[in-house]
Amino acid sequence: MTSAPWMTVARREIVTKLTDKTFLLSTFGLVLILAVVLGVQAWMAGRTSEYAVVTSSSAAHQMAQQVETAAEASDDQLAVTLSQVGDDAAARAAVEDDTADVWLHQGDAGWVLTGHDDVPGDLVASARTAIRDATLDANANAAGTTVDALTRGSDVSTTVLDGDSDLAGVAKAVGFALALLFYLASFTFGLALANSVVEEKASRIVEIITTKISVRQLLAGKVIGNLGLAFAQMALFVAVGLVGLTFTDYGRFLPAVSGAVGWFVVFFVVGFGLLACLWAVAGALASRTEDVQTTSTPLTMLTMGVFFSALLTSGTTQVVLSFVPPFSAILMPMRVLEGSASWWQALVALAILVATAALVVRVAARLYQRSLLQTQGRLSLRQAWSTPE
Repeated sequence: MTSAPWMTVARREIVTKLTDKTFLLSTFGLVLILAVVLGVQAWMAGRTSEYAVVTSSSAAHQMAQQVETAAEASDDQLAVTLSQVGDDAAARAAVEDDTADVWLHQGDAGWVLTGHDDVPGDLVASARTAIRDATLDANANAAGTTVDALTRGSDVSTTVLDGDSDLAGVAKAVGFALALLFYLASFTFGLALANSVVEEKASRIVEIITTKISVRQLLAGKVIGNLGLAFAQMALFVAVGLVGLTFTDYGRFLPAVSGAVGWFVVFFVVGFGLLACLWAVAGALASRTEDVQTTSTPLTMLTMGVFFSALLTSGTTQVVLSFVPPFSAILMPMRVLEGSASWWQALVALAILVATAALVVRVAARLYQRSLLQTQGRLSLRQAWSTPE
């Protein structure tokens, strides 16, 4: 054996996973899905929408020109082409055979955009703006005043007291993605770790292993090996996501997002290590694979609680839980990303998480050591704690 037996165990855990076709296919499948989603968003963001507008009168054509100007001024990826036909029947025919996307004409109470089976929403918005401004201008002239005089004081703008509203939206989306990654890694790798422990225990191979290395070294190797795999998988997903983000309209937020992701990585390592030790205990308490579902139920509920706390909590509740392990592993990086937590708060939460993880490791090591070689049946936590070494 090597001078560090846990390294041999960790290496074995990693090699076993990397030669598992299911693990590899699921990992690269998720990477492919993420790349496709981001690719579609980047393609949609870079695509120019072109709309053909047909008119059947001089007045409508003049109004369509104002719609064209307003549309292209509001969005550089929106293009409008105009055409004029002799009568309404010809304009209707152009829309029916898809030569034109919409027909702009006057109705009983104003202007009408007629499409074949729908009218594009972005074109409608530009048309409403242009027609409203033109109509206001005409009505103001008729009343002997100006549009500025009529609309003075009517502008409505938005602002937020803290931060950037666009960044806040991106922060929520990225925070949800990071919470989902933590949940998937904790649950999938944790459950696999528990099953690995109970399979070795049921096959009695663990009795041979423990004659060569200590139980604590075995536990350390299993936790570190799975932590390394989970971290590598998470880093792969995050890297693909950050690279993909640069090709979307939200690429300008990359510096702010990257800093928060750094905090997430640190909290991920500590939080996952804490939960991984508990998953190993769940496996050691079981004597058969069927028992793992029972022994891991409290841990499954805890993992789900951490995930849903990231989705459902806000305000004071979120602030308090962001300092409470293991909830802090997700909530504090999310608060840093949203700008509601400063660096010193993140350090305090991390210190509490590290201290808690150290305590959990000691407790888990005792439970693992005292239950691993017990094969008479499923053990409770009390039985495992009181079992002599």
